[in-house]
Amino acid sequence: MTSRTVTLLDVARAAGVSKSTVSDALQGSGRVAAATRDRVRAVAEELGYRPNSAARRLRRSSTGAIGLHLPRTATRLDYYMNLAFGAVERAQEEGFDVVLLAPTGAAGGGDSKGSPDSTGPTSLTNPTSLTSPVGRAATPSGPIASRVDGLLVIDPEVDDSAVPGLLDGGVPVVTGERYLGPTAAPTGAVICDNAASLTALLDHVAERGARHPAVLAPAGTSAWATALRATADSWARERKVAVALRTVPFAATPGEAEETTLALLRTDPSVDAVICAPDGAAPGVLRAAATLGRPVGPGALRAAAPHARTATEPDTGARARTPLLVASCVDGTATRSAEPPVTAVDLRPAAYGRACAELLCDILAGRTTPDTVRRHAWALETRAST
Repeated sequence: MTSRTVTLLDVARAAGVSKSTVSDALQGSGRVAAATRDRVRAVAEELGYRPNSAARRLRRSSTGAIGLHLPRTATRLDYYMNLAFGAVERAQEEGFDVVLLAPTGAAGGGDSKGSPDSTGPTSLTNPTSLTSPVGRAATPSGPIASRVDGLLVIDPEVDDSAVPGLLDGGVPVVTGERYLGPTAAPTGAVICDNAASLTALLDHVAERGARHPAVLAPAGTSAWATALRATADSWARERKVAVALRTVPFAATPGEAEETTLALLRTDPSVDAVICAPDGAAPGVLRAAATLGRPVGPGALRAAAPHARTATEPDTGARARTPLLVASCVDGTATRSAEPPVTAVDLRPAAYGRACAELLCDILAGRTTPDTVRRHAWALETRAST
């Protein structure tokens, strides 16, 4: 059947069921036994059946689109751009367009440099305008709920005034990370174990010889920011190790990270490792280390250990030369291309975006139930900075 388009009737004949049964099984509707549904879907996949998107939209009164709501700092961050492309790619496989919804002016996130609001959503089917101003998120009864079949809300902030309306907008909502606010829960979620990833980084620098690490944790009320701040405190208590915790903007620039690190190391020169949370900010930590004459890397840290313990040497001189380990909670171009390259947690943002879109598509198609929570894997990439 490679010479023509495979139809519902072809699938029905091959599976030995009626055309209406095939339609119900593939759409997740009607009363179809689980075994029959699985057989029909297996036959459809084997034959290479692809649904007619236009016809499906007419039958369902579907808009053929899903909305994507990102933090207001997203257009400046490599992580969210990769995530958006992953979501678009997966949505297209299901015949959906993607529209980007702008945050409201009152959105949180610890940053005031978000894109200005405009008048409508921007299509991301071919996402070439992610840095352009895009539309304001609608209220529950507003136009957005009538324009999309479902919503993806990534890293929702408790103080983002758009989120409650989106969650109560009358369409399925999948969040990337949990929503910690008091309003309606999302239909589904895809989450990372952010506590485990920061624990892995802290354990890693401790194993490399760090005795007084610091964490530049993000401000804001997202699950990611909240988990990192809490984990830095709990790790310090459990290991009985002093952790210098500093809060920086959710989307701190390299310059902001540099300024914070300079102040930190001048105030507390015994800090021997800095873990920087925000995407793309770690090079600022490296610049601060260079400014203060702090070599970066574990070899220098081991070589300097006996020297740092020399009792006769002036304390300020020894500490000024104490090497520094540097790591990041988010991997990306900035960490990979830094000098030295920076150890980081690879959150696999494109795959994460795909996973969020896939869960929403599965819910819309009836392939999975509401309240589904899926986990997304991360990986620790060790490099020369530790």
